[in-house]
Amino acid sequence: MKKFALCLAPFALFQGLNAEAADKPKQIVIVSFDGAADNALWDKSMEMAKRNNAHFTYFLSCTFFMNPDERAAYQAPHQRKGRSNVGFAQTQAEVKARLSHVWQAHLDGHDIGSHVCGHFDGAEWSKSDWVKELTTFRNTMKNAYEANRLDTEKPDGWDEFTAKQMIGFRAPYLSVSSGLVPALAETGFRYDASLVSRGPVMPEEDHTITRFSLPLIPEGPRERRIIAMDYNMFVRHSGGIENTVKSKEFEERAYQAFRAAFDRQYSGDRIPLQLGFHFVEMNGGAYWRALDRITSEVCSKPDVACISYAEALPFLNKDRRDKPSAS
Repeated sequence: MKKFALCLAPFALFQGLNAEAADKPKQIVIVSFDGAADNALWDKSMEMAKRNNAHFTYFLSCTFFMNPDERAAYQAPHQRKGRSNVGFAQTQAEVKARLSHVWQAHLDGHDIGSHVCGHFDGAEWSKSDWVKELTTFRNTMKNAYEANRLDTEKPDGWDEFTAKQMIGFRAPYLSVSSGLVPALAETGFRYDASLVSRGPVMPEEDHTITRFSLPLIPEGPRERRIIAMDYNMFVRHSGGIENTVKSKEFEERAYQAFRAAFDRQYSGDRIPLQLGFHFVEMNGGAYWRALDRITSEVCSKPDVACISYAEALPFLNKDRRDKPSAS
C-alpha cells in the first residue's frame, strides 16, 4: 500500500494547541485502550482520566454488544458463524452497563472508535471483507439498545454518534491489508491507529485516512525497543503468563520506558507520543499502574495535552490547510 507522508515539521503540526509558547507546541500524549469491554475498567479508566485532566480513546469490539441471536448469526470474514476470538457479552445487564459507560465517556469528551467485532487477523482480508466487518460494527452499535431489549431508552443523539462520531479504528493484532484504507473511507472512518514505527513519528495521510503509528520505544536493562503497548510488555516480561509476584518490577520497567519516551519528546521535537493498552490488567495491573503514574505526572503540565486521536485531527487538518505538503 502506498503511503503519503505529511512531511510537516513537528513543531507546526500541533502549534494551535499551545497559546503559551510560540517556539514549541504542547507535547501531545495519546492514550488508547483496545477491546474496551470490562465495566469495572471503564469506571477505573474514566476516573483516571478525570483525575489527570486527560481524554482517552476507546476502541470497541462489537461482539460485546450482541444479543444471543446476533451472536449466533455473526460471521466474520472467512470464519464460521458464531465465532469470536474475544467472546461475547454474557448478560443483558452487562451490555446495559457497557452502553452506559460508552455514552458517558462520549459525553465526557473521550473518543470512541472501532476494534471491529470478533478480533480476527485481517492481514489477508480484501476491501469487501473489511467493509463487511466494519459495517457489522456500525450496525451492531447503532442498534444495540433495541437489539438487547434494554429497559432504558436510547440516548438522544445515539444514532448520530454511532453513524458519524465513531471515526477511529485500530486493527486487531495491528494486522492490516491493502484493502483496509479504502474500506475505512467507504464506511465513514477518518483515522487508523494500526501502524507501528521505530519511534514516535508524525501521522501520515493515505488518501482520506489519517494514519497513526504506535512507536517502538526502548525498554528494560538493555533498552531493547518494544511497541509502546501493555500486551507487548506482558509477553516480554513474563512470556504472556500472569506473574503477580514480579508485578511491581514490571510496573517500574513499564513506567521507566514510558517516562523516558515522554521526556525524549518533551525536551526534543515534541512529536506526539502514543501509548496503547487493553482492558485487561496484565501481570497484576502492572501496566495500568504505570499508566496512572505517567498521566498523573505529565497531563496537568501547562505545556502538555493528553488528548484523544479524534481531538488531534482538527489540528492536523488545520495545519494541512495552512501548509503545502509534499510526498
